[in-house]
Amino acid sequence: MFKKNRTNVKKNIHLLYKTSTVYFVCFIFVFLCITLITSIKPTYRLSSHAITQWTEQLESETLLYLIGKDNRLFENALTHDYTAPKFSTIIFEMMTHITPNEPQSFLGHVIPGYPYFGQRFVIGGTSLNNEFQMVESAPPLEEIMQDRQAVFNEITEEDDEETSESPQTTAEEVVFIYNTHNRESFLPHLPDVKKPKHAYHESVNITKASEHFAKALTKHGIRSQVDTTDFTNILHEKNWDYPRSYDASREVIKEVFQTNEHIQYVFDIHRDSLPKDKTTLDVDGKSFGKILFIIGAENAAYEKNLTLATELHERLEEKQPGLSRGVITKEGPGSNGLYNQDLLQNSLLIEIGGYDNELEHINRSVELLADVFSDYYWDAEEVHQTTAKGN
Repeated sequence: MFKKNRTNVKKNIHLLYKTSTVYFVCFIFVFLCITLITSIKPTYRLSSHAITQWTEQLESETLLYLIGKDNRLFENALTHDYTAPKFSTIIFEMMTHITPNEPQSFLGHVIPGYPYFGQRFVIGGTSLNNEFQMVESAPPLEEIMQDRQAVFNEITEEDDEETSESPQTTAEEVVFIYNTHNRESFLPHLPDVKKPKHAYHESVNITKASEHFAKALTKHGIRSQVDTTDFTNILHEKNWDYPRSYDASREVIKEVFQTNEHIQYVFDIHRDSLPKDKTTLDVDGKSFGKILFIIGAENAAYEKNLTLATELHERLEEKQPGLSRGVITKEGPGSNGLYNQDLLQNSLLIEIGGYDNELEHINRSVELLADVFSDYYWDAEEVHQTTAKGN
């Protein structure tokens, strides 16, 4: 009996020794880590940027869940049906920047050039995902300038005259509308063209939508200036490649701003390079070209433009759900990143429809866009006037 108890005591002492050793080693390890972190040069220290890179792939709810383990208040922001991910999944996402349920997060590491389409979905519409990305590509300039047959019947309506339905009317032209890619056209209006990359025309193109947008704004008492410059021809004259279209339009825009100090809003209208099923909304037998707002995030003050795009997106969703594809920002290699939006606040690049749409579809969307923008404009003017009186 005594011998057995002696054996148990030896085992307990041995266990205590092992446990103490483990704790001591851990203490020394932590001490060395702290010493290392505090003594190394700032260049090599773990920075907030590095932590951001580790956690940027995590979903917001996952971050809330992790922070909530320390502060229960954050758990209140989680939805009731939220299911916490496995710890191994969280570590995997942080270390690899790959989200298991998002294939594009993996493709970005294995397909050359994929990460350089630096666009971020700020606000997604009901149909916006990576399949709907805006890709900045075009055929050679010579192909764009080809002389092609086009079929288009001008829409003549009695109410197209400049009659305002609004009790207010702007005294000056406060909106500037232009088309950097002014020859972007539509296959339904080009009977001899079958390939989307050839959907360009000198006159039957996206500029028709800008003209219609201006007329729609006029009905709401908002005067606008529509630019008719053929930027594609400028590229040809200067022997510039198509990606320099924004350089060509930049000089014209700067001149406009110098001659018209009343311009408050700028819209660069485009059509997208996606097929009809991704750029069309059908409502009660009528087709509309879906709308996508593009913000150049390399502009230091791009938040102002982002605020405007967000507001218009939300108003469009309220007026006609599904019409807006959302708001995205673009920056980095593979994109322009500015789109001349640095020249004036409240500047937007707007994609309306795609190469498979008809101008009739585009015009319907343009009218709804004019409706929501005019509401936004007059609401802002009313606030401005009230504030001015208060001062």
